[in-house]
Amino acid sequence: MASSIGLARRYFLYAVTGAMGAVGLGVAAWPLIDQMNPDASACAASDVVDIDLTTMFSDQRVVQWHHVPIFVAKRTPDALTLLQEPAWTAMLRDPDSNDHQQPAYARNWHRSLHPEWSVLVGVCTYCACVPKYFAAGEALRDAGGAGYFCPCCAAKYDLAGRAYRGPARYNLPVPPHSLPDQRTLRIGRNPPGEIFNFESIARI
Repeated sequence: MASSIGLARRYFLYAVTGAMGAVGLGVAAWPLIDQMNPDASACAASDVVDIDLTTMFSDQRVVQWHHVPIFVAKRTPDALTLLQEPAWTAMLRDPDSNDHQQPAYARNWHRSLHPEWSVLVGVCTYCACVPKYFAAGEALRDAGGAGYFCPCCAAKYDLAGRAYRGPARYNLPVPPHSLPDQRTLRIGRNPPGEIFNFESIARI
């Protein structure tokens, strides 16, 4: 009788020890499991970012896509006229977007799907700082329109992201984007039938 009680006690101790070991293993493994779950910043920098264009009340908005800033700007008719002026394009480093800094569907004078909307990666192609947006009429802009100025290296880009002053030789990259409807700009997806791999750009 005593031996059977001792045996039962031994089995009970084995069970308790095993359970404690399982709990300890779970506690130790939790950080590894938890890091596999995307945090808030990773969710915010997802593969696709949709922007409701009807809420664009200011000239420019900055969103995060793959942990890089994306500049979305609404261009005025005056700004679009300026972007095409021969006197202005003569100042540009790469006016025809010959360098592979954009998808084929954005290799045009406005470097986007639709002339009204500018969609650019907000990272200076010379020093990797985030350029500052400046609105039309500010003294920073040589020709009186809007554009971007890098506070680190003094590189300047127009509202199509084309480099024209300072050390930058490459235009700002254009990310994959599409317009699934009249009110939505989708960053991270090409238009139907178009293929563009962002990693293939020449310089970021």
